[in-house]
Amino acid sequence: MKQTALITGASSGIGLELAKLFAQNKQNLILVARSTDKLTQLSNDLKSKYGIDVHVLSKDLSNYNAVKEIFDYTKQQNISITHLVNNAGFGDFGFFIESNWAKQEQMINLNITALTYLTHLFLPEMKNNKFGKVLNVASTAAFQPGPTMSVYYATKAYVLHFSEAIANELEGTGITVTALCPGATESGFQTLAAMEESKLVKGKKLPTSEEVAQYGYRAMNKGKKVVIHGVMNYIMANSIRFTPRALVLKVVRAMQDK
Repeated sequence: MKQTALITGASSGIGLELAKLFAQNKQNLILVARSTDKLTQLSNDLKSKYGIDVHVLSKDLSNYNAVKEIFDYTKQQNISITHLVNNAGFGDFGFFIESNWAKQEQMINLNITALTYLTHLFLPEMKNNKFGKVLNVASTAAFQPGPTMSVYYATKAYVLHFSEAIANELEGTGITVTALCPGATESGFQTLAAMEESKLVKGKKLPTSEEVAQYGYRAMNKGKKVVIHGVMNYIMANSIRFTPRALVLKVVRAMQDK
């Protein structure tokens, strides 16, 4: 069976680098993002370099209907998705009480609803084929509450717990589900979230999107359930279990304040 990966948020950052990795391994692609121009350029580059089939879908996944449109497109084109990469997502920096509700709602729709709906739509065929790999991009934010980024942290906790639960449910079906949990990454995320002045990222040398993508791609192929990129990120994420929650909140707040 010819393998085809569907990657959301494929126009930049980790999603773009994952697209390159799939292409290098001669896996066909369906690339999804809002930016038509960036997707088209990436598609042309990958097709000419690796001789694979690449489909471009310009969709805003915070719109619920866009998810079903993507699924319907794969059916119309008779494309069987073997790898689903739920990478699209964004954050917002600042106090919740002062936040723009429309942006918070959009974040929940993209980070949670679209990811869950896409997974629900594509799992049945994977189960019928007795093969499938799902890579959900969570975050080290998933392991604790996040003052000044409250909704973002909560959405990533959902992604982690959802991924772990269905990974357990799907054991023995030929499908694996991997939650990739990177820390702060050089990906353009910070600019979109308006957090360039946060202590978490300001003046720090961050891992590149390419490094995180390679790590996640290898973990997905091995069928690992949860992977945390970076030794310090791994230590910090796991230390949360042994730290009083009140202290965790204070530490996260101090790390993220301007």
